Amino acid sequence: MSVALFGAVYPTSEVSSGIGFPESVRDGNWNLDSSWSISRGRNLIYNGRFRKDRKYSWNLSCPNAGSRYSWFGESNSGSGRKLSVVSSMVASPAGEMMLTSEQKVYDVVLKQAALVKRQLRSNDNLEVKPDIVLPGSRSLLSEAYDRCGEVCAEYAKTFYLGTMLMTPERRRAIWAIYVWCRRTDELVDGPNASHMTPEALDRWEARLEDVFGGRPFDMLDAALSDTVSKFPVDIQPFIDMIEGMRMDLWKSRYKNFDELYLYCYYVAGTVGLMSVPVMGIAPESQATTESVYNAALALGIANQLTNILRDVGEDARRGRIYLPQDELVQAGLSDDDIFAGKVTDKWRNFMKKQITRARKFFDDAEKGVTQLSSASRWPVWASLLLYRQILDEIEVNDYNNFTRRAYVSKPKKILSLPIAYAKSLVPPSRTSSPFVKA
Repeated sequence: MSVALFGAVYPTSEVSSGIGFPESVRDGNWNLDSSWSISRGRNLIYNGRFRKDRKYSWNLSCPNAGSRYSWFGESNSGSGRKLSVVSSMVASPAGEMMLTSEQKVYDVVLKQAALVKRQLRSNDNLEVKPDIVLPGSRSLLSEAYDRCGEVCAEYAKTFYLGTMLMTPERRRAIWAIYVWCRRTDELVDGPNASHMTPEALDRWEARLEDVFGGRPFDMLDAALSDTVSKFPVDIQPFIDMIEGMRMDLWKSRYKNFDELYLYCYYVAGTVGLMSVPVMGIAPESQATTESVYNAALALGIANQLTNILRDVGEDARRGRIYLPQDELVQAGLSDDDIFAGKVTDKWRNFMKKQITRARKFFDDAEKGVTQLSSASRWPVWASLLLYRQILDEIEVNDYNNFTRRAYVSKPKKILSLPIAYAKSLVPPSRTSSPFVKA
């Protein structure tokens, strides 16, 4: 079992995971009278206290994770050597320090955000790039996009309707991404899922690399290949989604939320990171690029948590439990209780906590939707509001997600559309918030 790490680290020491303090820090003199922190983007990694004669700003390297961290703060005069540390990292049973899943995923957020910023610096207009060269005529590419639109309209009617407000180029690109995600998901959840193997997923990943290299295999691949040639979309979220499919082949239990979070990122959070480069950030937005991607990630996590809570009974009948095992134990529940499918007070209390967590991710997502380009907000708001209502329906069903599937009725869906549209008209806030640039 992973445990929270709390202890003292001295400036002359190095942590067993390979995280070492910079030489300028190891050679300094400290006492415990002023605050400091080590952070990674907006995620706090360490807290502590010490003093020195001046302001400071150093980098801390984590070779094992391939990441760099910023060390910053305010300090005054003082002397001493000891440096106290409180870490939000976790320790393995062997005592090795490890990044949490959330911190690992943030690496992808930073990479995609940096790619977008580079693209914006080199070309502000994402719609003017020429089509990639494909066998056949341009009409073939147009037909490929049209087919993607048909698939989106068939399986995601509300979202498809919202995309009609986007510019033609962005709309078609979103359709292409949606279709690739759906095809990937069907590899393990579709009619041929029982025949799926890790080797087949390896071939699908190799095919993805060909798509990004401008070598599409079929018509639908051609649409995605054209999309990624025009927009600053990174391949990593696509690769990570395939990794989520691999997990479904062998993993049916999640020992804690950290494991479940990583799975939710793989199969759903990735969609947000794929989509934001296409949807675009509002020119008037004062938010950092990273914060908008964090919000998109949060929406994907929220949607997948909602899927999980809605489908508990269905998944159990397939021998799968996508719920944190340690939290089930804390609630006095076990796998046998899930398979029995009885709604008890223990189950209700457990579900209330799970729903609260999912709603918190939706709250985080809402902060970023307003930062998207105006034409892209409506489908995102519609998706967010409709999925949020599924949680309400679970409550209406008295938390019986064993034999009753929570769904939003058609009248409620229709009522949600004008609400989503009204929200999409609200411009990005310029007030001070974690999303606003300093």
